[in-house]
Amino acid sequence: MTVANDIAVRRATQSDLDILIDFQIAMAAESEDKGLDNNRLRRGIESALSSDELALYFVAEIAGEPVGTLMLTWEWSDWRNGRFWWIQSVYVASSRRRLGVYTAMHQHVLKLASADPTAVGIRLYVEKDNDGAQATYRELGMVETDYRLFETEFDRELSPNSS
Repeated sequence: MTVANDIAVRRATQSDLDILIDFQIAMAAESEDKGLDNNRLRRGIESALSSDELALYFVAEIAGEPVGTLMLTWEWSDWRNGRFWWIQSVYVASSRRRLGVYTAMHQHVLKLASADPTAVGIRLYVEKDNDGAQATYRELGMVETDYRLFETEFDRELSPNSS
């Protein structure tokens, strides 16, 4: 657990499921104007919480109150013979922004990644119009890449036994 400026960052557990769901619903609505299917989201977070290979969630707390979350996933880079750590699903409660909550979570991830000999960097993606988040990432030493993100999305859900 990392503690900075009275902000504690710890790994999420199954007992954090409801706050992770609530924060992801709020993040999707706020940053992308999207509604999420609560049941599908619940199953997705439950799957990730049950397998370290899928993802890791972290919770930031102030005085024991959850105020922020993020999720980590990994991408193998054959060019670098190592893994990029991807920061995803970032959310900080609106009443707790500009207090260093994301910075504490970012520093926690940076410390963990720096100790992992297979880690070759940290990446994240951000909405193109989210200037506030982009400024925060730059302040933390991240740089914008030359890459753009493309995708083909399938509208399906894995069965509980296939994760």
